[in-house]
Amino acid sequence: MKKTHIILLVLIAAAITILISYTGDLTTYETISSAKQKQGKFVNLIAKIDKTQPLLYDPIKDPNYLSFLVIDTLGESVRVIYHNSKPQDMEKSERIVLKGRMQDDHFECKDILLKCPSKYKDDVKQASKNLGTASGQ
Repeated sequence: MKKTHIILLVLIAAAITILISYTGDLTTYETISSAKQKQGKFVNLIAKIDKTQPLLYDPIKDPNYLSFLVIDTLGESVRVIYHNSKPQDMEKSERIVLKGRMQDDHFECKDILLKCPSKYKDDVKQASKNLGTASGQ
């Protein structure tokens, strides 16, 4: 075998190894029912907070315990337990991403990412006001 063939095979093997290592980092979002089927495995759950149920958080008694109910897009709900302080403005968030594991009847959350797209929507009145002042110059 020629040296160029050997070098080419090594480069192809390295490229395949790099591609395989990156596929492990791809994030998929689970529904509550699919997360329940993966008991004990780390998953990313996307849902919204059930605002009809109370958030159980007492920073004086235990600042590292937060419990609340979430509902996914299919309408299924589950209790979430988060052993950390409550994220600021959590109740205002439209959707949340929960990273953690299903444990029996609840979701043990390790990290919470808040999604609030309304914060990034254009304010129509402000936009028209800016256009009015720009045309007056």
